[in-house]
Amino acid sequence: MWFGLLGPLLVCDGESVIRVPAARHRVLLAVLLLHTGTIVNVDTLAEMVWDGAPPAGARITLRSHVSRLRQVLGPRVGARMVTRYPGYLIEAGEEEVDLLRFRGLYREGAAAVRSGQWAQAAETLGEALGIWRGEPLADVPSDLLRRDEVPGLDQHRLQAQEWEIEAGLQLGRHTELVAELHSLTAAHPLRERFHAQLMLAQYRCGRQAEALATYQRARQLLVEALGTDPGTELRELHGRILAADPALEAPRPASAMTRDAGPSVPRQLPAPVAHFAGRTEELAALTRLDGSAGQAPEAIVISAIDGTAGVGKTALAVRWAHQVADRFPDGQLYVNLRGYDPGLPVPASEALAGFLRALGVPGQEIPAEETHRAAQYRSLTAGRRMLVVLDNASEAEQVRPLLPGSSTCVVLVTSRDSLAGLVARDGARRLELDLLPLPDAMVLLRTLIGRRVDDQPGAAAILAAQCCRLPLALRVAAELVHSRPDVPLAELGVELADQQRRLDLLDADGDRRTAVRAVFSWSYRQLDGDAARAFRLLALHPGADADPYAVAALTGARLEQARHWLDVLARAHLIQSAGRGRYGLHDLLRAYARELADGHDTEPERRAALTRLFDHYLYTAATAMNALYPAEPHRRPAVPRPASPVPPLADPVRARGWLDAERSGLVAVSVHTAAHGWPGHAIRLAATLFRYLDGGGQNPEALIVHGHACLAARQGGDHDAEATALNDLAAAYWRQGRYEQAESHLQEALALRLKLGDRSGEARVLGNLGILHAQQGHLEQAARLQEQVLELHRESGNRTGEARALGNLGTVEERQGRYDQAARHYQQSLALDQELGDRRGESYALMNLGMVGLLQGRYQYALGQLQPALALFSDVGDRNGEAEALTRIGDVHLRLGSCLEAIGYHRQALALFREIGDRNGEAEALNGLGEALLAIGQPDEARTEQATALGLARQIGDRFQQARAHDGLARTSQATGDHGQALNHWQQALTLYTELGSPRAAAVRAQLTEAGLRQPT
Repeated sequence: MWFGLLGPLLVCDGESVIRVPAARHRVLLAVLLLHTGTIVNVDTLAEMVWDGAPPAGARITLRSHVSRLRQVLGPRVGARMVTRYPGYLIEAGEEEVDLLRFRGLYREGAAAVRSGQWAQAAETLGEALGIWRGEPLADVPSDLLRRDEVPGLDQHRLQAQEWEIEAGLQLGRHTELVAELHSLTAAHPLRERFHAQLMLAQYRCGRQAEALATYQRARQLLVEALGTDPGTELRELHGRILAADPALEAPRPASAMTRDAGPSVPRQLPAPVAHFAGRTEELAALTRLDGSAGQAPEAIVISAIDGTAGVGKTALAVRWAHQVADRFPDGQLYVNLRGYDPGLPVPASEALAGFLRALGVPGQEIPAEETHRAAQYRSLTAGRRMLVVLDNASEAEQVRPLLPGSSTCVVLVTSRDSLAGLVARDGARRLELDLLPLPDAMVLLRTLIGRRVDDQPGAAAILAAQCCRLPLALRVAAELVHSRPDVPLAELGVELADQQRRLDLLDADGDRRTAVRAVFSWSYRQLDGDAARAFRLLALHPGADADPYAVAALTGARLEQARHWLDVLARAHLIQSAGRGRYGLHDLLRAYARELADGHDTEPERRAALTRLFDHYLYTAATAMNALYPAEPHRRPAVPRPASPVPPLADPVRARGWLDAERSGLVAVSVHTAAHGWPGHAIRLAATLFRYLDGGGQNPEALIVHGHACLAARQGGDHDAEATALNDLAAAYWRQGRYEQAESHLQEALALRLKLGDRSGEARVLGNLGILHAQQGHLEQAARLQEQVLELHRESGNRTGEARALGNLGTVEERQGRYDQAARHYQQSLALDQELGDRRGESYALMNLGMVGLLQGRYQYALGQLQPALALFSDVGDRNGEAEALTRIGDVHLRLGSCLEAIGYHRQALALFREIGDRNGEAEALNGLGEALLAIGQPDEARTEQATALGLARQIGDRFQQARAHDGLARTSQATGDHGQALNHWQQALTLYTELGSPRAAAVRAQLTEAGLRQPT
């Protein structure tokens, strides 16, 4: 027996096709099949059979239609139509209804796509699409079904096609897909994903020009049809094709890809050092300690490789890790704990956060407390065969939280300390790394400087001894030897011996570090005076690395000179490349250079160099912010241009690229300036970076930067700066859903503003308090605050502030169900933003107007506002706004019946909210995703998302999202027949919506009443 809906209506009994000639009978059968296994209410059936206009006595007539339809279907098929109060249902299994079969294969295909099992995805989705015979319900004459059911079925089919094509692209089938994609883009010109897939397939076929032309056609279509440019995905792909991004090349063969499928497998090992020599015994000892050659170890193996600086601990650990990487199929984790850097070591908490991200944990799901992070880390590594390399540890306590709790993991620790506590308490097995044996040192020198070692073996051996057979010293010395090819090795050895004797007089310890300093100084003395000064000053930089502009600022030189000095220092191995034109120092070299700076450069000279550096960062950050947020110069302090060169950042793309590249350095500068006598720089840098850190979701960095600005302001008695920092700190806490801390900081800021009599600053704080109250459901209080803020901004003539207050007031009114008032305030805000050229404010106003349109049922109008808002958010780099717009567009598509589109938008939003750490947004996206999943008949998946949303909303205190989650869970419970749970959730949703004064309370009350009447007794 087979029922078909995915094409003309089809009924088969064995080999016989049963015709259903009567139009109303086809509608009746189609409705029952669309809800196979579910009772369809008599009134609903009547509404559908008569296309929204049932006649008087429709119930009686409907019974007659059911009886005649059973006769048409025959005794075997007709028996599947069952009368069951309060309506009828059809009993059939998944293998008997094409729609059910398609949905089952669709779910299997989706799961294969999510897990990267592309071959299975292609096969399963191909089978699913093969079930379709044409337009769904093609011969069923019902406008209601065409409006309510057919769009959703079509969206399922299109999504399956997208996934099948994606699988084909992943499997290297791009050539055969081009023709199909041409047809799909012609049939669905507004579906951007098909255009993107066609561009990628063309590019992989070597047809780059055609791929670029496809983008231009797609852009023209979208502009003409919707008045908007392509979305982020299409624009980024266009840019990557222009740049011939190697990552766009066809993937590896399927066999190689299969090995990589499954859970997140980190591969964090740094590249092995070039020209590694010797250490065969130590490598073999590590393998024996591991115990993995024959079987898994019985306990965690921690090989604490200890030894003096420069002896090659990291090189050995990384070399061995690469040799045995295939024994750890679940991945390799690596962190440089920087235990001996002049700055602070990497805290275990920070290292754990990096490991959790590498193991696939979204940033938002990483716990705040170190103990909780360690527990989650141990859970994720339990039972997995992994290698963990903890490099440059300073003490056992820095290491312990990073130890997995599973005997299947191997940990390798390097340290200059013996880590006796780790050996005694944690069962570590120590491997002490001695100097390179002389033969190995000679091999390394021969590799580095060539035949001169063979020609002058005695002098080479003396040189190796003078370098204490330390690999780092040997490499530095070898570079100098290489640069002086005409000087015999023996003469160079005498020169080095003289330098060592001079240093011995200054350092009576006689330890190996003296010898290393001798080698460094030997290389250092070959530099000209300017390059030597650049080396010394570079060590003062508080960050891990620097670019030529920063070096130019430190030295007060031209950019060309700075680049030349960096090149000289890199060739001498006194600095090392950190990628992307940036350079850093080994911790030994940094310590040596700082020692030189203390001896050669006076304290005023060193302070002047750092002041130039901090002036450079402050001005360049301000320049970048002006490019990204040109409507907000009033939000940032005025910063004079420094004398040093500044990178060109007028282009927003370059501006954001610079901020992203320098983010960790800017945080380090913020901490250093606050703690070491530059409080004004710490304060102004925090105020300058506020919008970047807030809009980009950089909440951990925001807490550090604004926290140090607050401390600097307090120590200096600057109440205005303190209030600003408190306000900005509150924003970071609010983004994390930590409402109590946010309100506490805002109250402190408000008290300071009132004390200062600063009405404009008072308005900013009150506006944030209003947002916070609205988020917690205190809508009347929030409305009063926003009205007060609006008046304050109008009194002071702050038109940007006025636009913000209008938008915030509209948001409160929207939640109160006062849609006309909200729309009016949004329109006023939009007009002001456009007049002021505030593109970020304009994007929020458009999004808010789209939300009102959605709530009023004006769905096409809503999309017309939301799509441009999304593009604007992307252009200005506001990731919070971008994520929120994605959720709104997802909500609109759900109302339009485009459920799969809705799911796609909500998933994008959810990933972005989690990445930037916006917990309120995460709860909202989860709720939207749950609603969309329920709409496509996946109640179990919907329940998972809604339950997660409820737990998160409770945790952060967002009562509106709690209510929405309860409402969604009630609908899910009702769909699965759990009426008791449905009533319980609706009751809780009603209570919350009523307390919030939300118009949604009426809809829930109606659902609760209906569900209560229909509950079985």
